[in-house]
Amino acid sequence: MVRKIFIDIAKCIGCHACEIACEEVHGKSYITVYEVTDFLTIPLKCMHCEKAPCVRVCPTRAMRKADGIVIVDDARCIGCTSCITVCPFGALELNSRGTVEKCDQCKNRTVKGLLPACVAACPTEALVFMEEEEFTKLRRLNVVRELSEKLLAYW
Repeated sequence: MVRKIFIDIAKCIGCHACEIACEEVHGKSYITVYEVTDFLTIPLKCMHCEKAPCVRVCPTRAMRKADGIVIVDDARCIGCTSCITVCPFGALELNSRGTVEKCDQCKNRTVKGLLPACVAACPTEALVFMEEEEFTKLRRLNVVRELSEKLLAYW
């Protein structure tokens, strides 16, 4: 199964540790923490969509899925920015070389058995690296735990 980075926004405290870790590894950050309100922060990055619109619109097939991850082939990218336009998460950027770049889930780290830099740096585990099925089970368990605590408070 494919492991991906998942975000639990309820756990994000807006510390920006993920951004700093990403920048240390890549020279720039491919994750951005948005402070929506005083009580809500949302880290946003490439979500490596199942049916990625960026892959579908790329005229040179520089954008493609490999092992569940959307990757960019620099040699094929012509910098047309079609992928940037259709990305619902604003996760792609044009670099100084005129090609598109984005989060690759720290492929150079994960092949060595390490966590992606942003996940490893997150102090609250708002970012996790796991299979989708495992994340879904974890979220359900957390919902049950929260509901149980609320019900017990009323008794």
